[in-house]
Formats: sequence, C-alpha cells, structure tokens
Amino acid sequence: MTATARLHFADAGEAADLAAFLARLIHYDKAAAVRLQAAGDTLAVFGRPPSFEVLAIRTARLATPYGHGVDATLDVTVSAGEFLESVGESARPGAAAGAAVPGAVTGPPWAGVLPPRGGWRQEPGLPDPAVVRELVRVAVGEFRSRVEQLPAERRVRAELDRVGREIWSRTIGDTQLPVRAAHAAQSLGFLRGDTLTLLSSGAWLRLRTAYGSVAVRRGGVQGLSVTPA
Repeated sequence: MTATARLHFADAGEAADLAAFLARLIHYDKAAAVRLQAAGDTLAVFGRPPSFEVLAIRTARLATPYGHGVDATLDVTVSAGEFLESVGESARPGAAAGAAVPGAVTGPPWAGVLPPRGGWRQEPGLPDPAVVRELVRVAVGEFRSRVEQLPAERRVRAELDRVGREIWSRTIGDTQLPVRAAHAAQSLGFLRGDTLTLLSSGAWLRLRTAYGSVAVRRGGVQGLSVTPA
C-alpha cells in the first residue's frame, strides 16, 4: 500500500471524531501505530494504548466504498501520528473530506492478533452506563489513594503494578469484563451517553459504545501497566 491511496470520509465530522481518537492514542504513546481496515463504506481503526493493555476500535463512515487501483479493501498498519496529520486536514472546515493513507510500517505484535469480525453475541450482567462510569471513578480514586499511602521507598514499579493488578482486574457487575476495559473506554472518550453493550466472541470480550469499542481477551493480558489517566 502506498501513500497515494486515499480515504474519503462521509463528512468533516467523521474525520474530526477520528482525529480526536488518534490524538488520544498518541497521548499515551508518541510512537503509536494503528491498523486500518476498510471495506465498503466503513473504515475500522485499531490501536492499543499501552497504559491499559486493551485493543481500542474506532470506526468512520466513508463517502464512497473504498477502492484503490485493483484493491477493493484496505488492510495496513501505519504510524498513528502520520495518519493523524492527514485526517486532521480533512477535519478542517471547508476541506475535502479525504485523507491520504501513510506508508506501511512494521506492525507491533498486537496488530497481528485482532478480535474476530463476526460471531459476536450479547452478554448479560453489565450495569447501566452511569454505574460503570462510577465504578471507574472509584477505582481511579482508590488507586491514587493507595499509592499515596505507600512509603516513598515502596513506590516502585513492581509495587504499583501489584496494586494496579488488584484494582483493574476486578470484574464489572455479573460479567467477566475487567474494570480496566471500562477505564480505557472512558480515557479514550468512548464511555459517554446511555448506550453500553457487552459482546463476546470466542476468547474475546468487547465493550461497545456509540463512540467506539474496547476489546480484551478473557483471563487478562500480560504486562499490564497501571497508571491511571
């Protein structure tokens, strides 16, 4: 895939929302990469903010079905920063709603292990969105409080990870979804509004909102970082 391929968004608002998502990813990782998949009139963007160890998924509507030369679909991993620059141009008032696709980069390991495209079914037991947001607020407050209570000599990464694992691995309601997934959704701007759905497919759980989704594997992810946003 070359940088001459372009994505034409349905409107500037789609580009602006996607740009906000990319900016949040870069906030957590200046060298972030994202995997782009476009088919038909939908673009899916996958990223992994390292502070949460989840996969974040944001979709955008395209004005016309994707097509570039002989390629009817797009599947490429690119620099999030380079893509943000291109998408940001499209979000400006009066700008053409299109963005150049940057050149491919060597993808991080997570980019090769994405959630399945289909087979999702709704899971019961998820509390109302307001309750989930409150759980996140309380968890962030508990983490900070417990860290502040540690003697200075114990405020080391291993101890912070231990406290964080205890808090963020707790499950939400009558589900297997860890609190860290909801924390990630909130920090990425997804945990808004009154619609919140928990889906499962195989080993994956997916917290879906009107603004994006976060996906996690059941049983946790190794190397969890615990710094709250």
